[in-house]
Amino acid sequence: MPMPLPIALIRSSLFALLIGWAVLLSARAELPAANPRQTWQMLDYIAVDYAGAVQDGRIVAPGEYAEMQEFADTVRRQLAALPAKPKQPALLIQADRLVALVAAKAEPTEVAALARGLADAILASYSIGVVPGSPPEPAKAAALYAQQCAACHGPAGHGDGPAAAGLDPPPIAFTDADRAAQRTPLALYEVISQGVPGTGMASFAGLPEADRWALAFYVGSLAYSPQTRADGEALWRKNVEVHGRIPTLEALTRTREADLAATLPTTQAHAIVAYLRSRPQAVNEPVAGAGRFALARQRLADSERVYAAGDAAQATTLALSAYLDGVEPIEPTLAARNAALLREIETAMAGYRTQIGRRAAAADIAAQATQINALFDRAEAVLQDTHTDTTTAFLGSFTILVREGLEALLIVIGMIAFLRKAERRDVLPYVHAGWAGALLAGAATWAAATYLVDISGANREVTEGVSALFAAAVLLSVGIWMHQKSLAGRWQQYLHAKLSAALTRRSAIFLFVLAFVAVYREVFETILFYIAMWSEQSSGAILAGLIAGSMVLVAVAYWMLRMSKRLPIGQFFSISSVLIAVLAVVLVGKGVAALQEAGWVPQALIAAPRIEWLGVYPSWQSLLAQLTVAVAAAIGFLVNTRTSRALAPGDPS
Repeated sequence: MPMPLPIALIRSSLFALLIGWAVLLSARAELPAANPRQTWQMLDYIAVDYAGAVQDGRIVAPGEYAEMQEFADTVRRQLAALPAKPKQPALLIQADRLVALVAAKAEPTEVAALARGLADAILASYSIGVVPGSPPEPAKAAALYAQQCAACHGPAGHGDGPAAAGLDPPPIAFTDADRAAQRTPLALYEVISQGVPGTGMASFAGLPEADRWALAFYVGSLAYSPQTRADGEALWRKNVEVHGRIPTLEALTRTREADLAATLPTTQAHAIVAYLRSRPQAVNEPVAGAGRFALARQRLADSERVYAAGDAAQATTLALSAYLDGVEPIEPTLAARNAALLREIETAMAGYRTQIGRRAAAADIAAQATQINALFDRAEAVLQDTHTDTTTAFLGSFTILVREGLEALLIVIGMIAFLRKAERRDVLPYVHAGWAGALLAGAATWAAATYLVDISGANREVTEGVSALFAAAVLLSVGIWMHQKSLAGRWQQYLHAKLSAALTRRSAIFLFVLAFVAVYREVFETILFYIAMWSEQSSGAILAGLIAGSMVLVAVAYWMLRMSKRLPIGQFFSISSVLIAVLAVVLVGKGVAALQEAGWVPQALIAAPRIEWLGVYPSWQSLLAQLTVAVAAAIGFLVNTRTSRALAPGDPS
């Protein structure tokens, strides 16, 4: 029995989307033949532990020294086995020198400097892909530490647990201040994840990644007193400059106290590291008194700095964070006051990222950054005007809800109207369950974003981009199918004879998924926008805008359902097919733009208008994607028309 056409089209679209998504992921993923993470971990161990094996050219711990020799030789072999990179020959030369220094019992400071330099070079050449998905919560790791670690490392981290006596080498004392100053949370995470061969330290890879990161920060904070953490909090909150030294969560995971002490007084570096290891989410919080765009300025400055140092990939990451985490949360408020200025900022920051991608001269990058900072100055001046706060909050709230809700409304009301026309009200509960479930998921997202995790801008854009492309693929298929049926004759016979087979339980589930995805992508973005713009002073105006926007959406839904009832079924399908195809074009443009903002898709800017409500963005990638979908819809409609003409007048198929 042939598969009903709507199901076949939808399933083929989903299959194509999944294949395309897999290709996109595989294009982004690099699968090395050897794992540079272990190489990096051994170098970190050499840098920290060599001083305990050799002093003044003499071996003071034979077992420890033998381990240092083994690790140095293994580093050399693993580097040779890693995929070829432009800097690999230079890395091998450094590895040979490290082997020679260890063999010659060189001074610990010299060995540590070389090991750390080689480890940093490996990070620059080989992405080890280890970054917390969200800020760890060390306080919640205390119970996990007591359960998994205290038996060896001791209840307070002194290395004196009941099982420590039988271990050789003995467990690490996390309270050792000198050792803590030399370790990074990343190094601790790697030890927890992979263990240490030849010691009692087993791998805890079976623990969830979030738990391993929380443990890494927790044990990394045991060497610091509560008073030191309090001092660090005060320094972090009042010292804007130090935020540039640790601009991101990723930077924090790779920062040693000793690194920070190179540019700050030792006592300040000690206190700041103590605070940030106990509260890593602080790196994502805005600096008090530093202006609304403080985080964006900070990320932008760091991007400019690392680009000048030759790290274009990290510069791109920081530039994306400057926009997604530093600017986008402020968009609703700024858009309500000066939408043109907001577009200038978006365009300038997109141009900055494009220049990085083109490997422009450092002077050009600096000039673009200066232009962006000037735009930030203008925007902060606009936002400092408090006379229109109530009106701005109301308009921002109203605009967000209507703008984000209208697309979802078009899709859901279209499905409801279609099922009513087709006399298939029994399938309506699936659609209602889809949009209602999306609202519940939105409420869960609000709770998570408010109380549990920090949803990064990149994760937000990826979620929106993927869901938009999914919806576009399904809508394109459904639009072509509806256009085909709008051309066929004898509608009532078709509906009664075939629609019962076409709308099986399987296709009803597809309708549920489409309703859920279409609504959730809008709810997801709306929730995060409201969280960003919420304030006690403007809460009344924001709620008023929310209520007014909801009333407008209800009125639009009522009008659409009334209009759909009056249209003859053939005309309804004809009009709906065109609207659905247009909506697919809009969504694919928005989906590609969101993935560009997340850094998943390249962005080549062109001189073209930006019309957000139509999904039109000034880049070749988004415009070509929209053109592709539009051409596919046009071809589908043309084939339908020609096929319809070839059918016999009484053939309803």
